[in-house]
Amino acid sequence: MVAGVRLRSGAATDQAGRETNEDTAWASDGLFLVADGMGGHEAGEVASRLAVEVLVERLTGTLPTMDTVTRVVREAHRQVRALPVEGQRRPGTTLTGVVVTEHAGEACWLVLNVGDSRTYRMAGGILEQLTRDHSEVAELVEQGVLAAADAARHPRRHVVTRVLGGGASRVDPELRMFPVSRGDRMVVCSDGLTEVLPDARVQAVLRAERHPRAAAERLVREALGAGAQDNVTVVVVDAVAVTRELGAPEAPDVAR
Repeated sequence: MVAGVRLRSGAATDQAGRETNEDTAWASDGLFLVADGMGGHEAGEVASRLAVEVLVERLTGTLPTMDTVTRVVREAHRQVRALPVEGQRRPGTTLTGVVVTEHAGEACWLVLNVGDSRTYRMAGGILEQLTRDHSEVAELVEQGVLAAADAARHPRRHVVTRVLGGGASRVDPELRMFPVSRGDRMVVCSDGLTEVLPDARVQAVLRAERHPRAAAERLVREALGAGAQDNVTVVVVDAVAVTRELGAPEAPDVAR
């Protein structure tokens, strides 16, 4: 854990009427992760749990760089890809979240993403999506082929283009690093939340609920009330206090 940073976090999840919960969450030791598994039967649950376990095992107690996180995510991909295939679908999982690390003597959030689960930051009461969805529909929107307003109803909105496991021999995460500021509220969630609650509603709940656990639990409840049909998982983490090293150069906001 980075010295001088005090965090408070909470998590909530619900299978939303499905037979199993294929989401896996972690919120401890400077690691805040959500993985949304796929593959049918229990394969998705196994895949998401394995991916999170690999990151927790490799990154807990370290101050990882972007290169380190990339290597660990690739290792998680290899291990998920090696899981036995049952039926016609190979096990796979999305993975997103934030790791607290250090750069140039300053505490930083290192955001990672593979797939269409999301990580957000709320600062000054304004919610910002930090990750880019790796999905067919998101790519169509980026290309200007599909209007953003139509994305939520598109029949291929669940088709992801980047996933741990699956058929690709190698998968790289998208990464972003920027300084931790007091008052930052990070939100990590599976698409079971964002499919049914617009960002404006998520922002309103985050403003209304002071404690991160209460915010996570309320977001899950509201997703269920809005008719969620997929597993819903939310992790909320607050930067309660940040003491920066005097004279340290400002950490850059970089992405790859």
